[in-house]
Amino acid sequence: MEKPIVLVIMDGVGKGDGGSGDAVAVAKTPTLDHLLATCPHTYLKAHGTAVGLPSDEDMGNSEVGHNALGCGQVYSQGAKLVGESIEKGSLFASSTWIDLVENAKAGHAMHFLGLLSDGNVHSNIHHLIALLKAAHTAGVKKAYCHILLDGRDVPATSALEYVEMLENVLSELNTEGCDYAIASGGGRMQVTMDRYEANWAMVENGWKTHVQGIGRQFASAKEAIETYRAETGVIDQDLPAFVVARNGAPVAKIANGDSVVLFNFRGDRAQEISLAFDKKDFDKFDRGDYTGVKFAGMLQYDGDLNIPENYLVQPPVITNTLTEVMVEAGINEFACSETQKYGHVTYFWNGNRSGKVSEELETYLEIPSDVIPFEQAPAMKCREVTAAMLEAMESKKFQFLRCNYPNGDMVGHTGVMDAVVTSMEALDECLAKVLACADKNGYTVLITADHGNADQMTETKKGKTSVRTAHSLNPVPFIIYDKDRSWAVKEGAFGLANVAPTVVKMMGLTAPDCWEDSIV
Repeated sequence: MEKPIVLVIMDGVGKGDGGSGDAVAVAKTPTLDHLLATCPHTYLKAHGTAVGLPSDEDMGNSEVGHNALGCGQVYSQGAKLVGESIEKGSLFASSTWIDLVENAKAGHAMHFLGLLSDGNVHSNIHHLIALLKAAHTAGVKKAYCHILLDGRDVPATSALEYVEMLENVLSELNTEGCDYAIASGGGRMQVTMDRYEANWAMVENGWKTHVQGIGRQFASAKEAIETYRAETGVIDQDLPAFVVARNGAPVAKIANGDSVVLFNFRGDRAQEISLAFDKKDFDKFDRGDYTGVKFAGMLQYDGDLNIPENYLVQPPVITNTLTEVMVEAGINEFACSETQKYGHVTYFWNGNRSGKVSEELETYLEIPSDVIPFEQAPAMKCREVTAAMLEAMESKKFQFLRCNYPNGDMVGHTGVMDAVVTSMEALDECLAKVLACADKNGYTVLITADHGNADQMTETKKGKTSVRTAHSLNPVPFIIYDKDRSWAVKEGAFGLANVAPTVVKMMGLTAPDCWEDSIV
């Protein structure tokens, strides 16, 4: 190996159109500008089929993006994996599904909890509809939906479209003796969908809403959304929790013994609520008189930690990861990010594997994230992540170091343009420090991203421009910075899965036969 390598992942930083809605272009980023003007680089596809999703209309996300970056391969993921299982019927033939249905038919209710949209990042409403129809066909009489409103992976105020779609299906399923209805809900950034144990209060809020039926009551989900919008002016992801009621009482609480399906397929924001349902010695908040339900996730969100115990669709088994190749070669690795993306440079990077391949050769460092709205501190912990990276680089202990800067993604999701610009400028300052340390200590630096976001903060539909909070479909940069050697980037179309083969080739190692091609 000629030189050790540092990989910087600028989460949510794609190649935009350079206009006023492109925060990457609007921000003052002299370091990134200089790199793109002087260094070998190309742009990588980071969405759709390049990361295992069903079509190129599907936006990428950090989970599948880091799977591809760290594994050098493309696997069926998320929506595609679940869609194939539904289409083939294997989901409904699984022992878990049959057990849930039989339990519901024996006198309990069946509940479906998850994100109500077709963003294909955490969930897809069409999967929920397929589950509802299958439950009805199987003879389930009582089924209730606990809906989390998106406005993040889909247009910011599109919730009513999905509620109407769901209500139409529920109406069709309300045949004689059946009660199929929406029971509760709330914005995804207010209830239930926390991740990496950053804000258990959010999960507790969801528990009180879905399980205990505690919260402000409305006659319908539509009434709740319209009322909250008028009162607060916030977008869907930030709408408060609500309970749908009949005659002054909740339509349905999740009662002990009921069947419960979490129909999200993405793991990071599904694990905490899964633990609340599954774990007998749970101590993060008071669950009241809860004694247990029959609970299943759409997927198993963490196979090594067994979260949840029961699930409907088998996840992809990813082998021959970059870390496995490096461990076999005896290379010391360092991985660092703040809490919001720590799992991405470890668990997802290593092919959905908890823990290390080698305790001796891998060092992980998590910088705790602040529990405040990201627009209030748009630099997030990028400076602390940088300090950790510089210390690791100065130590000369590691031959491969990687970090994730969450700013472009997490602040991008807020839709607050000024904050996103500030976040990009803070990131650029940190990038300059990493490059200076690389020059001093003899590192090659690779700079890329897992998907776009900050590069497209607005969208125009039917002549109307609105704030965009979802990921973009734009390609992401792949830049090689090396003051001692000029690397030649190949001609061709590349995706995120081409990064691991490139790292291996630059290190003089042999890539597994199942990997994609190198970019150099």
